[in-house]
Amino acid sequence: MSDNPLLSRLEGIDSRFEEVSTLISDPAVIADRQRYVKLTKEYRDLEKLTQATSSYRKALDSISEARAILAEEADEEMRELAKEDLEEAQAALPRMEEEIKLLLIPADPDDSKNCIVEIRGGTGGDEAALFAGDLFRMYQKFAEKKGWQLAVSSMSEGAVGGFKEIIFTLTGEGVYGVMKYESGVHRVQRVPATETQGRVHTSAATVAVLPEAEEFEVEIHEGEIKWDTFRSGGAGGQNVNKVESGVRLRYNWKNPVTGIVEEILIECTETRDQPKNKERALSRLRSFIYNKEHQKYLDDIASKRRTMVSTGDRSAKIRTYNFPQGRMTDHRINYTVYNLDSFINGDIEECIDRLIVAENAEKLKASEL
Repeated sequence: MSDNPLLSRLEGIDSRFEEVSTLISDPAVIADRQRYVKLTKEYRDLEKLTQATSSYRKALDSISEARAILAEEADEEMRELAKEDLEEAQAALPRMEEEIKLLLIPADPDDSKNCIVEIRGGTGGDEAALFAGDLFRMYQKFAEKKGWQLAVSSMSEGAVGGFKEIIFTLTGEGVYGVMKYESGVHRVQRVPATETQGRVHTSAATVAVLPEAEEFEVEIHEGEIKWDTFRSGGAGGQNVNKVESGVRLRYNWKNPVTGIVEEILIECTETRDQPKNKERALSRLRSFIYNKEHQKYLDDIASKRRTMVSTGDRSAKIRTYNFPQGRMTDHRINYTVYNLDSFINGDIEECIDRLIVAENAEKLKASEL
């Protein structure tokens, strides 16, 4: 086993796991929130890796023992049992090795986070707003299936329905690691409801998926934030007209890359409670700044890869929804299905799973594992 290249990559994993296990129970570490969060994430990753490694070592031991029995044992019944053990362990080995290789690749540090999703109608006017509404409902139904919580932060409705823009937060386990594959331009081809000649039109909507930043990850000088309050629009009875529950923040932020000061404007009308709206507006501000500062990391990933699977490039056309043909095509992996009705109703997991497999294949190739 000493000449096993995979096992040589795993040296020191067990000792590091024990070290991290001790650290996360240390009161001094618990008091340091940033360090504690980082170590608990490392603990979860190492736990999966040590369990997979343990199973792999047991399979290698089973192979060695079975071969020894076949070389030395004369009893036919014992030899038959050894053959079965050998075949079973050898069949399991490639799957185990693949799992370990993937676990050895450093995970995106944001994958475990919640996310903020922004959908905006693009080219196509009213039809683009209607399509943005369809995308929102698609994600809403997908979130229900995954058991995630969805909270709308702000929206601007289209003239004939749908949304010019809608921003919402998804909360759950590993949300960003799944939803990041949805960032980009989504194109739709169909006959708009307003079309009298029955002609197929092409419209588009952009989707941006941002990891939700933790408080300690972004430095904000809250005293420099300018707050305005206003009455929320839309349905909601007398409260909407009488209570200024909507909030608007303005914050001047200096881009560390360009050195240019940008004014960030964020509105939140999600609840009828002004303090809650302020809290959620601050969360969006943190995530906006974090995403801007994190963009260099994303750009580095894109430059190192042959293809773009989950770089978060908002200008890339990632998917086409063709209603006349009932077809959905994901252009990043040349994946096409003819169950568009089901897909637009939230059955998008298989497509995302294929994107994850494609990205993992890229990572394995890049890491030379």
